[in-house]
Amino acid sequence: MTYSITGLEPAPFAHLVGLSDEELATHDAVRMTADAPVGYPCRVTLEDAAPGETLLLVNHVSHDAASPYRATHAIFVGEGAREAAYFVDAVPPALHGRILSVRAFDCKGMMVDAALAQPGEADAVFRRLLADPAVDHLDAHNATRGCFAARVERH
Repeated sequence: MTYSITGLEPAPFAHLVGLSDEELATHDAVRMTADAPVGYPCRVTLEDAAPGETLLLVNHVSHDAASPYRATHAIFVGEGAREAAYFVDAVPPALHGRILSVRAFDCKGMMVDAALAQPGEADAVFRRLLADPAVDHLDAHNATRGCFAARVERH
């Protein structure tokens, strides 16, 4: 089972880039500066921001389904992110070394399965869950903080 993972499109966040802290607050957003090489995963590039890079911490609807599983949570978007990353049969850098909660949804937005993936196990977990024909897509979340990491789809 092959799969693809695409970063979020940057356009929905473009209006926030360069705003003052006060202006960001009116959008329930916060600017942060990465102070470590790991810990600030951009959902557009699917890479961790380098120390010194600025990111926007925003609320994002990751599972916009008319179901009890509709999900929204905080995510990071790099202020310099210009193009959505695209991976086929490969785990993006921002997901590779993290414990992931992987949730499998059907075409009606209902969760039909789920699994934890330890660092280095994501590829196998993605393939196993997508092998079920009832699964429409997977949403990977960082298990520790619960935030959306990426959508995984059949390729």
